[in-house]
Amino acid sequence: QVSLVVNVASECGYTDSHYKALQQLQRDLGPYHFNVLAFPCNQFGQQEPDTNKEIESFARKTYGASFPMFSKIAVSGAGAIPAFKYLIDSTGEEPTWNFWKYLVDPNGKVVKAWDSTVSVEEIRPHITELVRKIILKKKDEL
Repeated sequence: QVSLVVNVASECGYTDSHYKALQQLQRDLGPYHFNVLAFPCNQFGQQEPDTNKEIESFARKTYGASFPMFSKIAVSGAGAIPAFKYLIDSTGEEPTWNFWKYLVDPNGKVVKAWDSTVSVEEIRPHITELVRKIILKKKDEL
């Protein structure tokens, strides 16, 4: 499976556009070959202050988010969880704001990272190419 790992926040200027685009991506490509993996984070501007339950409820009710939502975590600095340390070590790119995106291939290799200013639409071609490769490989195996 291809994954797009994103540190999300409910009260950020990027929230609306990113959540809408992430859900559209999930709807178009998921859940068999692709998933958005959302990690709420309150490290940047205190823009994710709510509880895990409130965050998930907000995303599901407001945006129809159907992708996996994890517990609130730290994504940068000494307190970053191991998964984000791996993403940072693999790309040399550490999140400096909400909605950083890391593309991970089916083998767990981090392909690329994008900051908050890069829209989901701009990175969609990178994701669809990886998903296409999975589908073609499965087709060849049949």
